[in-house]
Amino acid sequence: MATTTTPSINQLKRAVTIAEQIQNLEAQLTSILENSSPNSSPTKAASPGGKGRKRRGKLSPEGLARIKAAQQERWNRIRGVTSSTAAAASTDKSSKPKNGRRKGRRTVSPEARLKMAEAAKKRWAKKKAKA
Repeated sequence: MATTTTPSINQLKRAVTIAEQIQNLEAQLTSILENSSPNSSPTKAASPGGKGRKRRGKLSPEGLARIKAAQQERWNRIRGVTSSTAAAASTDKSSKPKNGRRKGRRTVSPEARLKMAEAAKKRWAKKKAKA
């Protein structure tokens, strides 16, 4: 048997204030959606507090070039390339490592490859036998 309880005065007052807040928020949402254009970005959207976030400016070509040069210098330092060699290497695109391999890359001997292949075949056979 369902019993209905009547809300107290305080509960009714709280419900009215919440309903008013919901109406205010809905009004704010519709005003935001009506004012926004399809080309507007989320950084331009106004927040309820007033001011929206500031948009960041684009980098100038000179600034971008400075950043690229500094990053290239860092990479060359890590790789152990001097600036004169790096300049020559950046102009000469045909300089590839010998035998098509990168410097410092590990290789696996043919014997080790055979061992790995045999071990893989054993694992596969074991799984196939269980299935």
